[in-house]
Amino acid sequence: MTPTAPTPQAPPAGPRARPARWIAVSVGVVALGLVVLFATREPLGARFGQSPLVGQPAPELTGTTLTGAAAGGTFDLADHRGRWVLVNFFATWCVPCRVEHPELVRFSEAAGDGALVVSVVFDDEAEDVRRFFEERGGDWPVVDDPEARIALDYGVTGLPETFVVDPRGVVVHKFVGGVTVEGIVGAIQRIEQQRQAGGGVES
Repeated sequence: MTPTAPTPQAPPAGPRARPARWIAVSVGVVALGLVVLFATREPLGARFGQSPLVGQPAPELTGTTLTGAAAGGTFDLADHRGRWVLVNFFATWCVPCRVEHPELVRFSEAAGDGALVVSVVFDDEAEDVRRFFEERGGDWPVVDDPEARIALDYGVTGLPETFVVDPRGVVVHKFVGGVTVEGIVGAIQRIEQQRQAGGGVES
């Protein structure tokens, strides 16, 4: 999915080359550690995440869909104003993502046209993603993000993370860790109650 970088030339042998090799090894170890953390972190469905995006218009979210009813097309979040949208960042190798998936399926089926789930792929292979949805269900749009541009725009720091976008296109809530149907519905209900009472958006 990520474009293959040109193969670097081998550094010259000798003492001067050692620092560069150690830096490369250190970076590789850190990157591997982040992948392991994302893959094994326990689901935290009741945990709400602080985000500077809450209360702000949702960042642009466009991309090619890998699966779902519109596979091979282009998804644009701006086309879905007027209903609630759950923007879910996930990967098939992420254990909490696999745990939360049935909850997203339940929510999507129960919500009908009133709400939409859209998943954004993080550091994963297209074929693995398609197989994941074929085996586990879910027919919502799944957007490819090969350069992690969308993840960066949303400030994603771990997997899974889910942002609730209201019908006006504003981010009103962030979940850190695996979600549940009850947690999603509860968050939306609280926001609607706050607005009816004249309150602001929760952080």
